[in-house]
Amino acid sequence: MNTNTKSGDAGSRARAMVLAAGRGLALAVVSLPLSILGFCLSLVSMALIPIGVGALTTPYVVRGVRLWADRRRALAEKWGGVRIPSAYRPLPETVNPWKRTYALLRDPATWRDLRWLQVDMTAGFVSALLPAVLFLYPLEGFAVAAGLWRVLADGGTYWYGFVPVTGQPTALGAAATAVVLLAAAYRLTPRLLLAHFRLTRAVLAPGRTELTERVRVLTETRRDAVDTSAAELRRIERDLHDGAQARLVAMGMDLGTVEMLVDKNPEKAKELLAQARRSSAEALSELRDLVRGIHPPVLAERGLGDAVRALALRLPVATEVDVELGGGRLQAPVESAAYFAVSEVLTNAVKHSGADRIWVDLHHEADRLRISVTDNGGGGAVAGAGSGLAGVERRLGTFDGVLAVSSPAGGPTMVTMEIPCVLS
Repeated sequence: MNTNTKSGDAGSRARAMVLAAGRGLALAVVSLPLSILGFCLSLVSMALIPIGVGALTTPYVVRGVRLWADRRRALAEKWGGVRIPSAYRPLPETVNPWKRTYALLRDPATWRDLRWLQVDMTAGFVSALLPAVLFLYPLEGFAVAAGLWRVLADGGTYWYGFVPVTGQPTALGAAATAVVLLAAAYRLTPRLLLAHFRLTRAVLAPGRTELTERVRVLTETRRDAVDTSAAELRRIERDLHDGAQARLVAMGMDLGTVEMLVDKNPEKAKELLAQARRSSAEALSELRDLVRGIHPPVLAERGLGDAVRALALRLPVATEVDVELGGGRLQAPVESAAYFAVSEVLTNAVKHSGADRIWVDLHHEADRLRISVTDNGGGGAVAGAGSGLAGVERRLGTFDGVLAVSSPAGGPTMVTMEIPCVLS
């Protein structure tokens, strides 16, 4: 039993060695050109800001760098268990390229990404390549001992590490060196890859000032959420008092009158009974609408995708819904926030855009829910104070989500929402 356990541990460590070497090689091969490209494009784009060209290109270049940095964060957590938090500030919802560029340049995360690109193309490249070198270099030593030294030496001396190979005895010395290196790779290769990810975290992770700013933003969004919840409770109380409760009171009074008239005036009693029946049906309908406004049953039973499809079927405008959520369910609070955000955006589109067609796309990837609502209306939508989109932005901010609006004059309008979340 003990022998089997040791054999299993050895096999696991051997697989970990090979896996770390392969992942390190892949990171080194891919990261070097992409990091150099991202750094060079960033420098050129920022240098062109004074003449106006950079104001148009910088947001796209920075967004590409952020996507690359986020991808490396995901790989660090997936391959090394090293979590690297992200602290990008939300971009202003404006079509003015100068304001967007200025906001990006004020974000400390932008400059942190640029520093990381420099480290990634130098020390990061070396630290990612080391696991693969430590694993593959001993294979060359074994090949030298097997006779490859005759080709490599070509009548002279071939150096394998610190061993000068001039004949078969020294070639065996190279093989012995390779055994030592392979033993070192067996123990150190996964640790070297972990060191690479820790180096990435040391450069990419936000500092204390940024985390303090992040806490402040989250505190504000939580306060908005509390205010919104309180306003929602007041609305429900008002709807119950002015709607269903008033109808139920009137129905009770009608039934009391029926009780007195049932013997004296049966015809009048029948009229009041019919009226009471209509009042009960109306009260039931209002209660159903109220419950649907709090948390639609289809959302609880079928999930976000089917709930949005059901919502689209009730719209007076032709609406196409495309859902790719990977077969999982979102957390209930996230589902509810996303559903009501989509509902508000669709309501705005129907009321104000003049569109005759709407497209809704929901998909989940890289631990983010992305929702886009596009209409072919007249455009001009703004996510400013006083608009319904401002309320949607506050609702998403509770979950660290963001909202972006693209609505040029003449249309089309695209509202994009993103919420960090995982599927269960």
